[in-house]
Amino acid sequence: MNKSSRSALIEYLREFATESRWKKIVEIVEKRTRHITVVVEDVYQSHNASAVLRSCDGFGIQDVHIIENRNEFDASSQVTIGADQWLTLHRYKTPKTDNTEICFNTLKKQGYNIIATTPHDNDITLNELPITQKTAIVFGSEIDGISDRARELADGFMKIPMAGFSESFNISVSAAVCLYNITRRLKDSDINWNLTEEEMEELKLEWLRKSIKAGKQLEKAFLEK
Repeated sequence: MNKSSRSALIEYLREFATESRWKKIVEIVEKRTRHITVVVEDVYQSHNASAVLRSCDGFGIQDVHIIENRNEFDASSQVTIGADQWLTLHRYKTPKTDNTEICFNTLKKQGYNIIATTPHDNDITLNELPITQKTAIVFGSEIDGISDRARELADGFMKIPMAGFSESFNISVSAAVCLYNITRRLKDSDINWNLTEEEMEELKLEWLRKSIKAGKQLEKAFLEK
């Protein structure tokens, strides 16, 4: 859909959304970012999967990349409370395929620096993580952490500084801590972390579609005019 057609469709669908919903869409889209993205590899507990998605939505991370080599990513709606519908989810789950490699290569082609979270590789801490470049933060499975393949392909490693006897947090807590730290630093910087105008318009349309009952039928009727 070209720019003018998309703008016209947005204006049309706005008539069927409440004013408060439209204001919320405009407010939220301006806080979204693709400068930072999240990758989860073989997370299998639904409450952890859901909590990560909810944190991504809450901290303005638009894209989540989901690798399913061994475990299916199953988010619980009771935990996400609908947060997942406002995110752009990219799933990598082709059988008998190195989905980790496919995901990482896709992100690298998009200019992302891939940083895997692990307490075992002594590289940098969360507070030391550079954020000037587009960065993908990788979180591994609940028990084993990141896979050997992810460790091999990552551009670097990061850990959260710990002050107790535990060497790491649960994945859902780790994701929330990392995203709070990174997004706070982004917003305090001069880095251009916002979405492009085109990306914002695409999300406005997508979110309007999800906010309106019979949105598909209304859009079809508009396009047939």
